[in-house]
Amino acid sequence: MPTDDVPETFHVTTDEQLRAVSSLTRHRIMAVLRFEPATITQIAERVGLAKGSSSYHVRLLERAGLVRVVRTRKVRGVTERYYAMAARSVVLPDPGEGGPDVLMRHAVADLEAAPAGGERHVRMAHLRLTEGQFAELGARLEALAEEFRELSDPSLPDASLVFALFRPGPGPQGEGDVK
Repeated sequence: MPTDDVPETFHVTTDEQLRAVSSLTRHRIMAVLRFEPATITQIAERVGLAKGSSSYHVRLLERAGLVRVVRTRKVRGVTERYYAMAARSVVLPDPGEGGPDVLMRHAVADLEAAPAGGERHVRMAHLRLTEGQFAELGARLEALAEEFRELSDPSLPDASLVFALFRPGPGPQGEGDVK
């Protein structure tokens, strides 16, 4: 896909856009379109949907401005549309206090759907960091993700990188918790 005219980021700002990206199915469709344009038929095959369902979800994404038609061609009298992401990355609003983070929900669903025998690297670490260390780690993780995103080759298999660096709030205390 030509990248000269594709904006770097798309900021989700409306309720319609947020609803569009909140669907796991549409999240998976956007993953298909991440590196190269695809038709409704190609999207349906890659995501495992019926063509009608694929078309419905792509129309919602298009109406929200997240995907766009990048080329068309005639095939046996029918116009075939190729869809691509409207930007290289999508930026979601902060979920707010207590709000579910749609990216993490989608990442967990994708992880659970990944082949059981496939290679994966999953790790959770609890850290105690100064504000400076916290900021430095966040910047290093983002830089590392960007470095490898730039190395991405559409001919290679997909890999997903998800990270969340946050300071957890106080959780509910159970009977066995120390007070």
